[in-house]
Amino acid sequence: MNIKRSIVLRVRVVFILVALAACAIPYKIAVVQVKEGDKWRAKAEQVNFQYREVPATRGNIYATDGSLLATSLPFYRVAIDPTVAKDGKFKSGIDSLARKLSGFYKDKSATAYKRMIQDARGDKKRFLILNRKQIGYQDMQKMTSWPIFREGRLGGGVIFEKVEKRYLPFNSLASRTVGTVNEKDQGAGIEYSFNNYLKGKDGKALFQRLAGGSWKPVFDAEDIKPDNGYDVFTTLDVNIQDVAETALRRQLTDREAAFGSVIVMEVKTGHIKAMANLQRNKNGVGYSESYNYAVGDIGNTEPGSTFKLLSMLALLEENKISLNEKIETGNGAHRFYNQTMYDAKNGGFGTITIREAFEKSSNVAISKLVDMHFGSSPSKFMAYMDKVGLAEPLDLQLAGEGKPFFKKPGSKTWYGTSLPWISIGYESKLNPIHTLAFYNAVANNGVMMKPLFVKGVGRGNSLVETYEPQVLRKQIASEKTVKQLQELLEGVVLRGTARNILNENYPIAGKTGTAQKIVNGRYTETYYTSFAGYFPADRPKYSMIVVIDSPNGFAAYGGDVSAPVFKEIADRIYALDMELNPVDQSKIFLAENQQSKLPYIKAGKGEELQGIFEQLGLASKIPSSEEWVISSQLMEKIELKINDTEKPVVPNVSGMPLRDALFILENKGLKVNYSGKGRVMEQSLNPGAPLTPNATINLVLG
Repeated sequence: MNIKRSIVLRVRVVFILVALAACAIPYKIAVVQVKEGDKWRAKAEQVNFQYREVPATRGNIYATDGSLLATSLPFYRVAIDPTVAKDGKFKSGIDSLARKLSGFYKDKSATAYKRMIQDARGDKKRFLILNRKQIGYQDMQKMTSWPIFREGRLGGGVIFEKVEKRYLPFNSLASRTVGTVNEKDQGAGIEYSFNNYLKGKDGKALFQRLAGGSWKPVFDAEDIKPDNGYDVFTTLDVNIQDVAETALRRQLTDREAAFGSVIVMEVKTGHIKAMANLQRNKNGVGYSESYNYAVGDIGNTEPGSTFKLLSMLALLEENKISLNEKIETGNGAHRFYNQTMYDAKNGGFGTITIREAFEKSSNVAISKLVDMHFGSSPSKFMAYMDKVGLAEPLDLQLAGEGKPFFKKPGSKTWYGTSLPWISIGYESKLNPIHTLAFYNAVANNGVMMKPLFVKGVGRGNSLVETYEPQVLRKQIASEKTVKQLQELLEGVVLRGTARNILNENYPIAGKTGTAQKIVNGRYTETYYTSFAGYFPADRPKYSMIVVIDSPNGFAAYGGDVSAPVFKEIADRIYALDMELNPVDQSKIFLAENQQSKLPYIKAGKGEELQGIFEQLGLASKIPSSEEWVISSQLMEKIELKINDTEKPVVPNVSGMPLRDALFILENKGLKVNYSGKGRVMEQSLNPGAPLTPNATINLVLG
C-alpha cells in the first residue's frame, strides 16, 4: 500500500511540474513580446542590418607623360532581388533573360537559370547571386539592356556588386617601384609610401545580412559616400623604364647573374626616370622584380671602385695631390700592416700618373695615396662622407631606404687597414641610389639633388601636394675639384677601364666598380660589378648607375658586365630624347621638287605635323591628329594619309625620325638595329610583310 501511495505521489509531483512549465512558456513568450519586445527587436535589427564600410576608389599612379602605371578597374558580381519585378514584366522577360545568362556565363542551361530565379521568387528571396564570376564594366553595361535587368534596381531588382581590382597597364614594368599594398596597409613602393593619399576615405552604407552570411546593400538616406583617393604623379618615364629593364634583363640572362639594378636620374632636377630591380626567380628560370635592391637594406653593400671618386675628391680638396704627379704601384701589390692590397692587373701598372691610376682603377695607387695623406688623421677623410651627403639616408619618398654604413676611427671595428680598404670601396656600405646621388652631384657641377620619384599629388589638374627639385648640398666640393673629377670620369671612358663603351655620337663619363663578395665572412671570387656615370659628358642631362651581382663567365668586372648595359640604355635614351638628338629641320622640310614652294613632309605623328603646318602658316587637313601619317606631294598640294600601324604586319616607318620608328617597331615585338643619323631611309623588312615575333629589323638613317 505504501508503494502505491509513493508512486501516486510522484506522478502528481511530476504532473504539477509539467503544468507549471506549460504555464511558464506562454508567460515568457508574453514577456519577450510585450515587455522586452523593443529590446530584442533592436538586437535583431543590429544583427541583420549593419552600416558597413564602402571602400573608396583608390587613386591612379601616373608616369611623367601621363601614362597610367596603376589604376583601379571596377568589376561586378551580378545578383538579383527576384521579388521586385512586377508579374507582367517578370513573365514576359524571364525566358529571354535566362537564355542570355546561359549564353554569357556558359555554366548552366537556360532552363536551369530560369528555374533558379523562379524558385527564389516563389520563396520570396530578396537576394540571389546569379553567378560568382566577376564581370567588367563593358559587360555590365551590356547586361543593363537585358530583359528585366533593363528596368534597373528598383524596377527589375538587378544588383551589380562593385569590386575594384588594381591593374597595371604596363604589366611588370616598374612594378617594384610602383609597388603594392594589402588590406592591412602593408606593402612597398609608391603604393605603400603614398598610401594615405591613394586610398582615400571609405564611406558607409546600410547592408542587410542574408541567409548564408552574404550582405545585401540597402539604400538609406544616411549613407556616407566614399571620398576617392588622390592620384600620384611620378617622375618615371615609361620609355626609359622599358629600355632599362630590357637591357638589364638581357645581360643578367647572358651572364646568369643573381640580380641587377639600374637607376636613371635627371641631372638638374633629381627626377628618377627609371628604376629596375631584377632577381633570378626561385625556379632558376627568368628574372622578375621582387625586391628593390637600388634602395632597400639588402642592396646596401660594399660599392667597390666607384667609391674611388670620393677618395679623389678628398685628396683634391685637401690639395694633397696633382693629377699629373707620379705614383709607384710596383708589381701590383702593397703591404698594409698584416694585409696585402692587390691590383686587378697581374704584375701591376708600375709607375703611373695619378690620373692614370684612377682611369685604370689601381687599388694600390688610390689606397697608398689616401693612407699617405690621411693615415695620421683618418677622421678628416671620413668627414668627407658627411660633406658630400653620404653619411645618412637621403630621406627618399620611398619607404624602406637602407642606411649607409661607414666605420668610425677609434671604434672597436677600426683597424690599421680600414682606411686603405675604405678608400677603394670596402668595409663600408652604400645603396646604388646613394652612389648615384654622389655621381649626379659631380655631373651637376657640385650641386647634390635629392632623388625624387613623385612630383605631385592631386586630382586632374588640381594638385594638393607638389614636390619641387630639392638641393641636398649646395656644393659638395670646390669648383676646381669638381672640374677635375669630371675630367677623371671622362678619362675612364676615353682611356681607362670603360673604353669599350666609347662612341662617336656623344661622350660618356663614369667609373667602373668591381667588389669581391663576402661569403661566410671571407672574400670570394664572386663579384658585385657596377658602372656609375652620366651623359652626354659635355652637357650632362642624365646620370645612371648599373649594378649586376654575381655574374658568371670570363672577365666578370664592372667594365665588362655593367658598363655595356649603361651604354645600351644611354644609346636608346639619346636616340629618344629630342633635346639631346635634335632632328635636322632642313631634312624634314627638304623639298622633293626644288622648284616647289611647299615643304615635303615624309611621315610622322599627325598632331606634330599639324603643329608644323600652323607654324608655317599652311592650311592642310590632317586625317587624324592621333594617328601616324605618311605623305605624298601632288602638284602644289601635300596629300596626307593615315599610316595604319595597328595591323599585324611589318609597319612602314620610312621617313620617320628614329624616336618614332623605335616606338612603333618595338611595340610590335621587333628587335631594332640602326645605323646613321636622321630619318629612316631604308628598312630591312618590307612594309606589309608577315610579322614574326622577336624578328630583327635593320634601319638605315640619313
